[in-house]
Amino acid sequence: MTEHVQTQQSDHAHFARVVRSYYPGLVALFTAVLIISNVAASKGVAFFGDAEWALGPLQVLPIITDGAFFLFPLAYIVGDVLSEVYGFAATRRAVYYGFGAVALAALCFWIAQQLPPADFYENQAAFEAVLGVVPRLLLAGLAGYLVGQLLNSYVLVRIKEVTKEKHLWARLIGSTVVGEFADTLIFCAIAAGVIGITTWADFVNYVVVGFLWKTLVEVAVMPVTYAVIAHVKRREPTYAE
Repeated sequence: MTEHVQTQQSDHAHFARVVRSYYPGLVALFTAVLIISNVAASKGVAFFGDAEWALGPLQVLPIITDGAFFLFPLAYIVGDVLSEVYGFAATRRAVYYGFGAVALAALCFWIAQQLPPADFYENQAAFEAVLGVVPRLLLAGLAGYLVGQLLNSYVLVRIKEVTKEKHLWARLIGSTVVGEFADTLIFCAIAAGVIGITTWADFVNYVVVGFLWKTLVEVAVMPVTYAVIAHVKRREPTYAE
C-alpha cells in the first residue's frame, strides 16, 4: 500500500505555491531603482550652468546634481510603503536584497571592464569612461542607501508605534528627513570626486540640492504615497490594523 502511494505521488510534478502579496513586486521595483540610479548618477548635471549666484558661502547657481536626481526619490517612496505596511524587519530584508543586487552589479561591471576587448571593438575607452566609475558610485550608493534606508524605516516604524494608524504624514515626512539627509551626505561625500566636483561650494550645493529635492519630492507625491499605502493595506490578506 505504501509503495502504491509513493508511486502515485511521484507521477505528479510538485511546485511551491506562490502566496499572493505585493511585497515581491515592491522589492523588485525598489532594487531596480537602486541599480539604475547608481549607474545614471555617473553623469554630473548643472542647471543654469552659465549663471553664478551665491548667498554668502552657499552657492545657489548653478544647481549641481547628477543624472539620477529624478529617479532616486522613488526608492524612498517605495521604502516608506514597505515600512508602513510590512514593518521594519521586512523592510530591512528588502534593503539587504537591494544591497546584494547593487554589489553584484558593481562586480559584473568591473569584470566586464577587465575582459579583453575584441579587435573590432572601438569603444573600450568610452566603456571605461562611463562604467569605470560605476563601482565607486555603487559603493557610495551602497553606503548611503544602507544607512539612509535603515534609518528611514526605523524612524517611520517607531513613530507608527506611538501614533498607530494616525498621522501618516508625520511618519512619512519625519522618516524621510532623517533618512534622506544621512543618505545624501554619505553618497555625496564619496561620489563628488567621481562626477568632477572639486570645490567646497559645489559640494555643499550638491548636498543641499540633493537633500531638498528628495525631501520635496516626497512631500509633493505624498497623496500618491497615501493612496498606494491604503491600496496595499486593503489588498494584503495578512495586514491587520
